[in-house]
Amino acid sequence: MGVLNVTPDSFSDGGQFFSFDKAIAHAEQMISEGADIIDVGGESTRPGSEFVSDDEELRRVIPIIERLASSIPISIDTTKASVARAALQAGAEIVNDISGLRFDPVLADEAARAGAGLVLMHSRGTPKTMQQLPPVDDVMSEVINGLRESIAIAEQHGVRRESIAIDPGIGFGKTAEQNLELIARLDQLAREFPDFLLMIGTSRKAFIGKLLNDAPADARLHGTIATVVAAVLNGAHIVRVHDVKAVVEAVRVADAIRNAKAYAS
Repeated sequence: MGVLNVTPDSFSDGGQFFSFDKAIAHAEQMISEGADIIDVGGESTRPGSEFVSDDEELRRVIPIIERLASSIPISIDTTKASVARAALQAGAEIVNDISGLRFDPVLADEAARAGAGLVLMHSRGTPKTMQQLPPVDDVMSEVINGLRESIAIAEQHGVRRESIAIDPGIGFGKTAEQNLELIARLDQLAREFPDFLLMIGTSRKAFIGKLLNDAPADARLHGTIATVVAAVLNGAHIVRVHDVKAVVEAVRVADAIRNAKAYAS
């Protein structure tokens, strides 16, 4: 899943693809590099960010989705039902909700009505407050219980189980150590939720920079690749990344290793 932030303030590439032409060019580059899905977002969810209005988010994403939807499956990265509805009508096939339906449960109705995929991510607080929250004692239990609640809400609103993917929410209200624990124990999460595709997004995140002598976001590629390979070997089905070509190549090799292990056993 290639990340397309149509925002002025995302943590890793804010403003780079804010214009229509630059956004389309970047999406086409990611497609050529092997992306299977393009995840279009019009509202930054970096730590400390503020929500934008529905109208502003729609203005940013709908023209992009309309242009790209005939080329590749599009995911709309939003927490708002109104944005999800318009994006699905414009051609998006997946809704990626970083709140796991905590902010706007009606979003699930839109996914169900359209027969769309729905990614439910675990998070705590809001993007503005999440990194100021005291850490939980047991991050695995917190994530498992939170995802179960999100799945239950989605199903109550008519979303089919086979349409749901889950995401542990690396960086969203977790400490650097807890992010590493979630990646290391992702196989446990996969066993807890055997019916669901497992997505993970570690790309360029702060905990990687912390491990690499405070490397800035644009210098975290090799660290990102390490986290993605670990996640794939531990059961991730979808990886959400900024650097598509490098990660596609890394995942291809990781998949071959995982398949060889399965064949040998």
